Amino acid sequence: MNQQLWKIKQEVCDIGKCIWQRGYCAGNEGNHSVRIGENRVLCTPTGISKGFLDPSDLCVVDMDGKQVEKNPKGRKRTSEVLVHLAIYKKFPEVGAVIHSHPPHAVAFCLANIPLPEGIHPEAEVFLGKTVFAGYATPGGPDLPQSFLDKLTPLTNTILMANHGSISIGKDLTEAYYRLEILDNYCKQLLLARQLGKVNVLDNNQMIDLLKVKERFGFKDDRLSCASTGCIGTENDQFLANFGVHPMTAACKCNSHDVAPKPAQDEELFEQMVQAITDQIMAAAG
Repeated sequence: MNQQLWKIKQEVCDIGKCIWQRGYCAGNEGNHSVRIGENRVLCTPTGISKGFLDPSDLCVVDMDGKQVEKNPKGRKRTSEVLVHLAIYKKFPEVGAVIHSHPPHAVAFCLANIPLPEGIHPEAEVFLGKTVFAGYATPGGPDLPQSFLDKLTPLTNTILMANHGSISIGKDLTEAYYRLEILDNYCKQLLLARQLGKVNVLDNNQMIDLLKVKERFGFKDDRLSCASTGCIGTENDQFLANFGVHPMTAACKCNSHDVAPKPAQDEELFEQMVQAITDQIMAAAG
């Protein structure tokens, strides 16, 4: 084994351990891969925890998914490598793919809610416009077809309904960073939901942010249409979960934007106390 390939295999194992330690995959869930040649892809095997990978566990396949090197432990390639290969075939510049089940992001998958835009600067800079794909059977041939035609060269994150996420990068480290940012962003959104409101960046703020993103070297096609309000067109499903309509970050609150009146709060509190009292008295009886 040449030194470069050994380093890549070690990185695959190290990233797998990070994924497992962060709780992005339980048991033998998930899979990741790296392009190692024009017609060769190194991928994780089926049926093994990503936290306990050894370089000798990894498999090499061609672009059709055929395992082209005998694994010393008899390991078989992941059944979902065809998803990775479909992405590699469509975008030759992609160097690595990670499929995982990050819990906060999977919550959006289970609720069938696309990831909202125009809320958090880091998510906009490092994830940008994400793709939400309809449900397809895991491991089946329909899975890549559920999202492939929605991808652009700038897509780096995919959420699959009732399933999990796909993170794409020029190398495995970049794909992993995007996975971390994805789950952290989703966690922040769920925490904001508990607070009862979220600020949405307005058109001008998004234009300024996307210009900063461009200066960082990250192209984003949404800059050309941000002034028309093209960003956030899929936000309604997430924002509908809030009791009051979310405000823009620059908004001066109108009457319909404010929280319930104190009298309403007091009435709700009294109802809650009465319900708890009734339960205690029923249990005591």
